Amino acid sequence: MAVSSFQCPTIFSSSSISGFQCRSDPDLVGSPVGGSSRRRVNATAGIASSFAGDGGLSSRILRFPPNFVRQLSIKARRNCSNIGVAQIVAAKWSNNPASGLPTAAAAASASSASAVSSAAAAAAAASAPAATVPPVVMKGVDEEVVVAEGIRELGSVQLEDLTNSKPSFLSSDGSLTVHAGERLGRGIVTDAITTPVVNTSAYFFKKTSELLDFKEKRSTSFEYGRYGNPTTVVLEEKISALEGAESTLVMASGMCASTVMLLALVPAGGHIVTTTDCYRKTRIFMENFLPKLGISVTVIDPADIAGLEAAVNQYKVSLFFTESPTNPFLRCVDIKLVSEICHKRGTLVCIDGTFATPLNQKALALGADLVVHSATKYIGGHNDVLAGCICGSLKLVSEIRNLHHVLGGTLNPNAAYLIIRGMKTLHLRVQQQNSTAFKMAEVLEAHPKVSHVYYPGLPSHPEHHLAKRQMTGFGGVVSFEIDGDLETTIKFVDSLKIPYIAPSFGGCESIVDQPAIMSYWDLPQEERLKYGIKDNLVRFSFGVEDFEDVKADVLQALEAI
Repeated sequence: MAVSSFQCPTIFSSSSISGFQCRSDPDLVGSPVGGSSRRRVNATAGIASSFAGDGGLSSRILRFPPNFVRQLSIKARRNCSNIGVAQIVAAKWSNNPASGLPTAAAAASASSASAVSSAAAAAAAASAPAATVPPVVMKGVDEEVVVAEGIRELGSVQLEDLTNSKPSFLSSDGSLTVHAGERLGRGIVTDAITTPVVNTSAYFFKKTSELLDFKEKRSTSFEYGRYGNPTTVVLEEKISALEGAESTLVMASGMCASTVMLLALVPAGGHIVTTTDCYRKTRIFMENFLPKLGISVTVIDPADIAGLEAAVNQYKVSLFFTESPTNPFLRCVDIKLVSEICHKRGTLVCIDGTFATPLNQKALALGADLVVHSATKYIGGHNDVLAGCICGSLKLVSEIRNLHHVLGGTLNPNAAYLIIRGMKTLHLRVQQQNSTAFKMAEVLEAHPKVSHVYYPGLPSHPEHHLAKRQMTGFGGVVSFEIDGDLETTIKFVDSLKIPYIAPSFGGCESIVDQPAIMSYWDLPQEERLKYGIKDNLVRFSFGVEDFEDVKADVLQALEAI
């Protein structure tokens, strides 16, 4: 339902909201006049694309002053789902000097998820004096409009065609982390460089006929927040471009991604194969929950190719799921070889590539069917957001997505925005973390107070030759064992000044922990040793701090024990 017309100059007069001004849009000056040049008003996103009126008019773009939000009434604020209007929309207007004192049709529906609502307009108009600036006219949403070429509409949210999210002029992963899913590929129509946050739980249909078209699959729409969000779609497209995937699904956490993937692809009574070294919570889900569904599990060493072949020959294995590198010993799996073995028996291969990142390893290109990431780690990269993702073929990801829509675990669009922002520096962060970790692994291995170092970049690592073949970088995490007992290792950790003692890894800040305490303290020592977790084991995630500072800190902590 369209919002009733209002006087634009009255609402945005200089006395009611100081600092308002219009400027010409250089991209649209000189546009041909007439109906064929008009672009659709995006009611849902609060975006009014430029319309050419009569009389050869140039376009105008609203520029909101810094204190715009503060000058809105309290009532108006309550009706705005996203107060950051100036950051999110560039509203384009056409001037019409041929008309006397025309009115402006509303640019946004009362149900708009991102624009100032009619209540905001009314509140502003009520306190504004008569117009003192030239009136501005914009075509209303109910008037005849022409959808611009290359634009498709999902329900009431206007989206560009997302079929080509990887521009041909971007060849490196570093450029893709900045521009994929956005530059020439972003679905949300806006002049803003940054991707807007679409804060809405549902999407409306203008008429029942539109709803019927959607239900009968003649058109597409997000419909409900659990089924998708424009901001989240941008994140999914960006990750897909990096992984070389047909489709990506993002969820609320890495564990959510892993568990939903397993539930979606492994049938009741099925069988899976996994590896000994892995994230403990993943193992707990496999060992404690999946058996309730009649799903059995075979656990092998990451390098046990013969064990994998025996399992797929003996059982009808639905899925081989492993990490590469693994947590916390950074073991590597020959992705190409295990994919060949599994595919001969119709077994899917899913690699958790969280430690590798999409930059250091391309598991899909090596033959894997799916890649899972805890986007909380390197992809987000700032220790400030939880998320997970699954990348792969459209067919497989769609199967997982269908179950995800039932179970929930939806990523909040604000979290998606943070990850999009974090990914723009992913290549810079990973480059620094790769470098620091590699050099620190060499320093630690040569130190007399360190008994063992686990890092795939070192020749001493059991899969070093494999890591060199399938990885372009060895990651920012180094695990090592102090030459001492639990108390000695505690003293080393407590003597460090730069890293935080915390779980997780992959962020800008360095993080250190003792797995025996952080992840396995609920188990007695003999049980921990079954998983190779010794009391003197340390896992160190190197951030983006200067290498010399980190080196000096680690060395002084070693000297303290």
